[in-house]
Amino acid sequence: MAKPLTDGERRKQISVRGLAGLGDVAEVRKSFNRHLHFTLVKDRNVATRRDYYLALAHTVRDHLVGRWIRTQQRYYERDPKRIYYLSLEFYMGRTLQNTMVNLGLQNACDEAIYQLGLDLEELEEIEEDAGLGNGGLGRLAACFLDSMATLGLAAYGYGIRYEFGIFNQKIVNGWQVEEADDWLRYGNPWEKARPEYMLPVHFYGRVEHSPEGVRWLDTQVVLAMPYDTPVPGYKNDTVNTMRLWSAKAPNDFKLHDFNVGGYIEAVLDRNLAENISRVLYPNDNFFEGKELRLKQEYFVVAATLQDIIRRFKSSKFGCRDPVRTSFETFPDKVAIQLNDTHPALAIPELMRILVDVEKVDWDKAWEITKKTCAYTNHTVLPEALERWPVSMFEKLLPRHLDIIYAINQRHLDHVAALFPGDVDRLRRMSVIEEGDCKRINMAHLCVIGSHAVNGVARIHSEIVRQSVFKDFYELEPEKFQNKTNGITPRRWLLLCNPGLAETIVERIGEGFLTDLSQLKKLLPLVGDEALIRDVAQVKQENKVKFSAFLEKQYGVKVNPSSMFDVHVKRIHEYKRQLLNCLHVVTLYNRIKKDPTQAFVPRTVMIGGKAAPGYHMAKKIIKLVTSIGDIINHDPIVGDRLKVIFLENYRVSLAEKVIPAADLSQQISTAGTEASGTGNMKFMLNGALTIGTMDGANVEMAEEAGAENLFIFGLRVEDVEALDRKGYNAHEYYDRLPELRQAVDQINGGFFSPREPDCFKDVVNMLLNHDRFKVFADYEAYVACQARVDQLYRERPPGAGCSLGVNPLLAGCLCIVCTLPWQEPSGSRPCLLTWELPEPQGVDQEGHQEHRLLGQVLQ
Repeated sequence: MAKPLTDGERRKQISVRGLAGLGDVAEVRKSFNRHLHFTLVKDRNVATRRDYYLALAHTVRDHLVGRWIRTQQRYYERDPKRIYYLSLEFYMGRTLQNTMVNLGLQNACDEAIYQLGLDLEELEEIEEDAGLGNGGLGRLAACFLDSMATLGLAAYGYGIRYEFGIFNQKIVNGWQVEEADDWLRYGNPWEKARPEYMLPVHFYGRVEHSPEGVRWLDTQVVLAMPYDTPVPGYKNDTVNTMRLWSAKAPNDFKLHDFNVGGYIEAVLDRNLAENISRVLYPNDNFFEGKELRLKQEYFVVAATLQDIIRRFKSSKFGCRDPVRTSFETFPDKVAIQLNDTHPALAIPELMRILVDVEKVDWDKAWEITKKTCAYTNHTVLPEALERWPVSMFEKLLPRHLDIIYAINQRHLDHVAALFPGDVDRLRRMSVIEEGDCKRINMAHLCVIGSHAVNGVARIHSEIVRQSVFKDFYELEPEKFQNKTNGITPRRWLLLCNPGLAETIVERIGEGFLTDLSQLKKLLPLVGDEALIRDVAQVKQENKVKFSAFLEKQYGVKVNPSSMFDVHVKRIHEYKRQLLNCLHVVTLYNRIKKDPTQAFVPRTVMIGGKAAPGYHMAKKIIKLVTSIGDIINHDPIVGDRLKVIFLENYRVSLAEKVIPAADLSQQISTAGTEASGTGNMKFMLNGALTIGTMDGANVEMAEEAGAENLFIFGLRVEDVEALDRKGYNAHEYYDRLPELRQAVDQINGGFFSPREPDCFKDVVNMLLNHDRFKVFADYEAYVACQARVDQLYRERPPGAGCSLGVNPLLAGCLCIVCTLPWQEPSGSRPCLLTWELPEPQGVDQEGHQEHRLLGQVLQ
């Protein structure tokens, strides 16, 4: 039986979620029982917890269907400009609770499930995360879909329905072990297969030129089967679509083998075609260059563009007969946003369709393509930039190689005319990189083939203009924009932290949930003792709840009165989990040196996945767990310092840890993190940030005031100066005794007594070839952490145990997230880089969100 809710919990549900009428509750119960019986073919005697989850999911989905159909009907009738967000990753997480929140159904479902003797939260925990992404890039795509639906925009997400998403991480003897993420094992109640829209995608073959035009012949065909997932806006009756493609072998696949008696082998070989959508590549900020990955990138692009053109040609709902024959208006009706370079093949593929199939003149086709496509750059790390071997293209996509050569030739002719004799500039700006292995630079292709290019934070966009694409910026400065990343406040506040959302609603109403600038209404309440007390109480409740989760999940008891110091993100050298480790070891050494001294108790939580082939990242995880093993079992340390590695960090775990955090670690080397979005999620949930002036931290510090964040370390210009001078880690090692002690302990096996040499390669990297200058920021970081301790000690009476309600936060409670970030004056409003008509089907007064979606935390 579910535990009865307290009066306070019920009051919060009623206020934030809306009062559930008796009829709504009865309808949910009736629908739940109907699905249990007719959909799942079970009764209460044999139904499992998963059956109950599935019955509830189908019940909630029923409330989506009518809105979903009506939304698509409205788009066909009104024929608005449509936005197509192309991404190889959509890190959606769980769907049930988000759908209930956006439809205003959570209270009715909660009451109905309670009356049935079940626990809603327990059922929500059964749902698998849809982990079709690696990290920030995929989660950004998911947040955009939520916000575009909330704005009532005619938007579609297009990607791949990976059979296996990001791996499940297990920690075995301190090491990361990967397990396949079989997220579809029990079915997916949220998706709808659309076999009637199955499309062919071609690979290999040869190119034939004739007077009638160019033909791509003798290809191998793979079929793309679409699966649609509804994306509901927040209480506005709009339900958009995320369409994910699954690879299927055609029935005549390897027909020749059938005919010569190799029937079994031919059937088994169907897997070769269907492997395209089998698994998400688990690399974040790293380019691997495998042929299967290139197949995935073309697969999603080819299927999506056929779908886009079919929809463009049809003007009435349900009509599949081509109506439009002229592509003149294509850019007025279609906006294609490329989420990094992964869908870059949309540019040559659209050219191929226009020129070869639709017989549009080359120059006109190029004009249409450029006006339609826009490109978001997500990284400045050179190892992350996609550079495909020409030889691979020649075999896999011969026609596209021809088109890319033609695009490049025209581009270089243009550059040569503007900069005569500048051969080096031509080499730098070419799409084709010459050398022993000729390569195609996909970022260059994206810049050339798009009408707009954006970075994802102001500092990142500046680096893009002045460094990564400097030559292209000099050629077309008007093309380059900034759109600082954001998050959806529905999932990252209302869903994951209803207590804080309720506290804010009681003071300023619900408008901030679709317009975060309304959080500024809290400014007059800076000194309000009741607000400070309520926020402190919510934070403490979240910490107690997460402490119970840690004990149940990991068998670790933590002190909920300690400072929750959280560092969760992909494990990568540039994100500098090693800097955090050095500080933890320094704290440990200080406690051991003088146990009688008063220390602020800390629970340090580090979490994140390492790419399976990234040796150093895996060593970092092993180091964190090894440090934790020593510290957590040292009786002298006791509760004053705990180190926990959060296994299998994912969206659903983020929703638990972020509301409980006191301190958010955002400590990448300045100039390496494009934006970051975890920084925003923590701030929106009342944690304070310790970080470098990197990514979106810079704008957060401007909005909140740098004095309200713990900013430390080298700035971008300092990093550049240190590069020119030459970074020498030994200087810091020799000068700083606490750093030297920590490094020597790690190097000498203090934290790995059974394997004394375990971390020698980590120390060797830090001392001799550390690209990210960990030691250079150590001293400033440790000093900044001392300021964090001091502020935690000075919490006012009634502030409980939370850092997040000290006088600083009372002055800027979540106001850090009240964007839009300020653009240079004269900047025109647009969503990402698209020009858009007014939103359709949205209550303009009740559900107004900022048009500058890329610059708002939506």
